[in-house]
Amino acid sequence: MTKAHVLLFDGYADWEIGNILAELHRLAKIEIKSVSFSDTPVVSMGGLRVIPDMTLSEMDIHDVLIFIIPGGYMWEKGYPAEELERILHQLEKAKIPIAAICAATTVLARAGLLQGRKHTSNSLNYLLKMVPDYAGSKNYVDTMAIRDQGIITASGLGPVDFTMAILEELNLSTPETRKVWYDAFKHGKYPEHE
Repeated sequence: MTKAHVLLFDGYADWEIGNILAELHRLAKIEIKSVSFSDTPVVSMGGLRVIPDMTLSEMDIHDVLIFIIPGGYMWEKGYPAEELERILHQLEKAKIPIAAICAATTVLARAGLLQGRKHTSNSLNYLLKMVPDYAGSKNYVDTMAIRDQGIITASGLGPVDFTMAILEELNLSTPETRKVWYDAFKHGKYPEHE
């Protein structure tokens, strides 16, 4: 069975992926694998220390159900782009969904994966500033999260919408259950129990 893979690194925005990791594991019983650039422990923005399950070079894309990339300052400062972009293109070619939130959307823009796809980020100006050769503004949508052709993008302010978009992309649970979940976590509407 394929597993959800999440890319972790020093300073990753842990809260942005909290909902989706919990729901993939709880709701869908999907195993989560953490991936990093090296095999050394990483520390999230929130101070959580994690020992990754594997490095990017050890990851078998045939074992990946979805590849999730959280935001973090690293995306604005520099990272091993060549290795990551090679893997992202392999995942795209294999039609494996890729999900990026907040600053991680710049990674997809730099890799050219937003071309011809509706996408979002922290703002259009943010993408234009962070990725000088970004040329996808005609497909930019000012929304919390959106999915198009296997690519899911979200604003850093939209982790609940990010979760919903991933659940829809993977067709997990039923539309009714997803709506109850979304209404609860987005709008504070606790489900009524009979």
